[in-house]
Amino acid sequence: MAKRSGNQPDHQSKDKQQLESDAEQLAEERVAEKKVVDKIVYWIIGILVLLVVIIGLLGFNYVHSSLQPYDKDNNKTVVVKIPIGATNKQIGAILANEKVIKSAMVFNYYVKSHNFSEFQTGFYNLKPSMSLAEVTKKLADGGSQTSQYRVLIKEGATVEQVGTAVAKATHFSKQDFLKLMKDQTYMKQLAKKYPKLLSSSMAQKDVRYHLEGYLYPATYDYYQGMSLKELVNAMVEKTDLVMQSYYKQINAKDLTVQKVLTLASLVEREGNNSTDRAKIAGVFFNRIDAGMPLQSDISVMYALNTHKKHLYNKDLAVKSPYNLYKNKGYGPGPFNNPSKDSIQAVLNPTDRAQDYLYFVADLKTGKVYYSQTFEEHTSTNSGIQTKNGDNN
Repeated sequence: MAKRSGNQPDHQSKDKQQLESDAEQLAEERVAEKKVVDKIVYWIIGILVLLVVIIGLLGFNYVHSSLQPYDKDNNKTVVVKIPIGATNKQIGAILANEKVIKSAMVFNYYVKSHNFSEFQTGFYNLKPSMSLAEVTKKLADGGSQTSQYRVLIKEGATVEQVGTAVAKATHFSKQDFLKLMKDQTYMKQLAKKYPKLLSSSMAQKDVRYHLEGYLYPATYDYYQGMSLKELVNAMVEKTDLVMQSYYKQINAKDLTVQKVLTLASLVEREGNNSTDRAKIAGVFFNRIDAGMPLQSDISVMYALNTHKKHLYNKDLAVKSPYNLYKNKGYGPGPFNNPSKDSIQAVLNPTDRAQDYLYFVADLKTGKVYYSQTFEEHTSTNSGIQTKNGDNN
């Protein structure tokens, strides 16, 4: 029978000590790791708390600043129109856009927190030097319900005709208006404010009036204390508002606002309804693609700066970049201020596949006839009564 080794208890003792040592070391490592993790957590919490404090301070300063006047030194009266049905949020945006208050968002929260009901529509005389509380009180008191005068800009009206309408409805003279239309410093200011709208006009040479085509046909309110620039600003702003829906489409078609409004101004006077305007726009594009001049009487009369019942050969030969009988392409720019319907017609022309290059309108019936060839056009033209501006 074999004997047990006498060293076995010593080995077991050593193994036990080793295990205990390893366990202690592992415990120490875990404690150290926990300390590191705790420090990281504390740092993260500290940073988050600091960020919350910073954001809170920034928010407090922003709100506090927004409660103060937009410009405490500016006592110029700004007449603000609050339209029918405008929400408090929309009113805040209007006030911020007019630079009467600093923040539309703070205005909205201020109105809610002070339990103001919806404000009345009308005109309000406000100042940038007013605090938000003062502006809100003014709104709560109610505004004037009507403007002093109303300026009607008809569809297809030229800048000259707009000047006549302004002079008729306000104390500004037509000369004052036309002088402003030639004010290049003012034009550059508008182009800076509305770059998408006016950049292509400002880039074009030989333009008679850079705002021809950009004074949207509508009725505009004029009230006491309003400057001529403010009145014109309203017209340009309205045009930009209408064109906002079309900027992407214009770029996608590789056109410019100037080109679109130029064709729209011709379509405005050539067609009497949406269907014919879209077809006429198609004829114009076909002629441009074919390298043919547009040959619109509207362009000749604009070049002559007069309206005529009958145009003669000498009229058609007038030297002017606006004469599209002699010059190919779009010319310098629009010939009048077109309606939305004409703008849509240019952006959505119809019957282009029919290859129409000519059209003529019957003066008696108003019906428009379209032709592919000059011979067909001449034959049609000889059998109907036409008027200037209705034939190509």
